[in-house]
Amino acid sequence: MTIEVLQQTGQSQSQTARLLGVSEGAVRYHLRRTREGTADGRQKPSRIEQLGLAEAVAHWWQAHAQAQILGTQRPPSVQLLHEFLRAELGYDGSYKSVRKFVRGRYGRPPVRPFRRVETPPGAQTQSDWGEFRQVDLGDADGPTTVYAFVMVLSHSRKEAVVWSRSMDQLAWHHVHNEAYRRLGGVAAVNRIDNLKTGIATGCGAWGQINEQYRVYARMMGFHVDACEVRAPEQKGKTERRVGDCKGLDVHGRRFDGLGGLQSWTDADRAARAIKRICPATGLSVAASWEVEKPFLRPLPELLPEPFDLVKTAPVHKDCAVHFEGRTYMVPFIYTGRVVEVRGCSGRVQILDPQTATVLISYPRHTQERILIDPACYEGPGTAGVIPPKPLGRMARKLQEIATLPVERRPVDLYAALAEVAR
Repeated sequence: MTIEVLQQTGQSQSQTARLLGVSEGAVRYHLRRTREGTADGRQKPSRIEQLGLAEAVAHWWQAHAQAQILGTQRPPSVQLLHEFLRAELGYDGSYKSVRKFVRGRYGRPPVRPFRRVETPPGAQTQSDWGEFRQVDLGDADGPTTVYAFVMVLSHSRKEAVVWSRSMDQLAWHHVHNEAYRRLGGVAAVNRIDNLKTGIATGCGAWGQINEQYRVYARMMGFHVDACEVRAPEQKGKTERRVGDCKGLDVHGRRFDGLGGLQSWTDADRAARAIKRICPATGLSVAASWEVEKPFLRPLPELLPEPFDLVKTAPVHKDCAVHFEGRTYMVPFIYTGRVVEVRGCSGRVQILDPQTATVLISYPRHTQERILIDPACYEGPGTAGVIPPKPLGRMARKLQEIATLPVERRPVDLYAALAEVAR
């Protein structure tokens, strides 16, 4: 069209070519094609057109467009269209070819800008993982892969970086404990990704929170806020800090184990907090953090031990609860009530669900299937539960024998037991 307009104004073909930065042959080609009414030979038909699927695409697009309000929502998904063509019509082209065809017919999708919000002090933290490979921790097997958990206070931009060798449920709770310890308190909301240790099923606001993480959040006193899928801008502050951690010189150093790496990182982040400026306050991140700390929820006196399994279990009449195929005794005053059982690293904790007090703990994954603490049957009763009957003579003798190693159990003790049994 530009070439035609320039020709109509009296420009020569050479002048038009110089003005548009093309050859005279290109100008002659387009003028001849316009006169003859032929199609541009350089424009090849798309794969959809070659297979005769243009009409099917039009019907699919119209049907899905009517199901949405295009003024307020995004248009139909090109990814879903591509999957439909492959599954139903045997389309062998790529996703990009479908996207190119759709954009040529229906234009680019409307842009949805995101809203920027500056959160008040103590309102929110954002959390995410970063992976670092080939880090030298002095292991016998050589450099290894470690993971950096980054938690950022959204107001002051103060960050806590905690290193871990894994990203399982136990590690997820552990790094939270350490991050909150470094931040000096707990913000009201923690925004996370849709990883399985945080969100069991679904995603975003409609996701179901992982039961272990839900219990942990209740104990620490924060609300879990998951981002939408493929929306990194919803936790941009921690995304930025994870990217910043990628610049740490961890590959050019040798550390004395994970503790050495953690100490070096803590010192580096503290120094950077003094230099960095918080855009919300205009002060340094370190100074802004000092102002924000009073707005954080104080840490509990005893941080919860990391756990990867939690269960609400009734206490039976024999003062027992069942967990992971084993039977554990709890204080008798909880008979008929419900307690919370947690599988921690090497321990099983039994808690009062109302106060989160640890009532008793046992070794986890033991060979024994029944674990009894005699202290669970001692003490005063309550209005609803009276103490169990005391042990008889035979039971006391049995208990006495059980507390001795086999090689130290005297024969006369067995004889005394037999005498009691008569």
